[in-house]
This record gives sequence, structure tokens and C-alpha cells, in this order.
Amino acid sequence: MTDPTATRKRVRTCVGCSATSEKRALLRIVRTPAGAVEADPTGRKPGRGAYVCSATCFERALKTARLQRALKTNIDSDQLDGLVSEVTRAFAAAEA
Repeated sequence: MTDPTATRKRVRTCVGCSATSEKRALLRIVRTPAGAVEADPTGRKPGRGAYVCSATCFERALKTARLQRALKTNIDSDQLDGLVSEVTRAFAAAEA
């Protein structure tokens, strides 16, 4: 019998490689209600989200348009430049 007070692990799927992992191990990319696309290291911003497990998977998700499909939006070049720097910074901080 399982303990009813135990919390369930929140499992999410990486849009780059389709591997499943705990929510805390992945980086969330969010499309805000205003339409902006940005990194969400806390995983709590409102909006539609997609998850990536590494910078390599982020690049793969962009190249194959999986990220755009998951967020149901097109990412323009201005947003993309800012997003790439945010994601790079977030993964660099996670490694440190």
C-alpha cells in the first residue's frame, strides 16, 4: 500500500529527445499570455510550457520546430536571440 501523503514525482518529456525526467531536472520554456517566449528556470510562470533537458536538446527542438509546435507559436528572430542567451545562461548556471 502506498502512503497517501507521499507526493508524486512530476514527470515531463523533453521536446528535443523525448526522454522523460522529473520536472526539476528539466528547463521550462514558456509562452506567456502576452505572447513572449522565454526561459522559466522556476517552472512557475503562467503560460504554455515545453521542457528541454540540455542545450543540445534545445538546439534540436529549434531546428526541427518541435519547440514551436509544443508552444503553438512562431518564434521570431528577436525573441530567438534572447531565448538562446537565456537558455545558455540557465544551463551554465545549472552546471556550476
